[in-house]
Amino acid sequence: MRKLAIIFALSTSPLMAQDVADGPGPNLVIEIAGETSGTVVIDLLEDIAPEHVAQIVALAEEGAYDGVVFHRVIEGFMAQTGDVEFGKAGGDMSMAGRGGSERGEIRAEFSDVPFDRGIVGMARSQDPNSANSQFFIMFDEGYFLNGQYTVFGRVVEGMDIVDTIKLGKGANGSVIGEPDQMMSVRVAK
Repeated sequence: MRKLAIIFALSTSPLMAQDVADGPGPNLVIEIAGETSGTVVIDLLEDIAPEHVAQIVALAEEGAYDGVVFHRVIEGFMAQTGDVEFGKAGGDMSMAGRGGSERGEIRAEFSDVPFDRGIVGMARSQDPNSANSQFFIMFDEGYFLNGQYTVFGRVVEGMDIVDTIKLGKGANGSVIGEPDQMMSVRVAK
């Protein structure tokens, strides 16, 4: 059963009221480092996308996301990360964004939750059922993504940190030089 909770945020997050699951969490707590640094907390919407949340939680608990960079960051659109195969800091970034994890791909779990600022969606290839480990955080609304990508979370703290992630200046928003990275990713329940 879901209830409506009023959130009084001290961060610059635009979310003032949202649906949240009964009881706390799970939340994804991301420590970001690089040109920007700080903590971002994502409310995982397990009632909206249970398979996606289960995969993200498992990868976080394994430590797979620690040290993974934000490889594609497009101003006014989104910041993408989560390539646990080719996206580790200090590695060859030419392949970042093409990999996933050893876990299987996840079938789409589309919902009516719109891609507003702070929404977290799952990246995929052309096949809607090809999500694996990569995800993106919206800087602004992107309603053209509605019904095309799975929403599995929303930023509830640290949107001001997300706003300062190093922008991509390369082709298709690829980050040139040293990208910002998720130093540590943990699950808080």
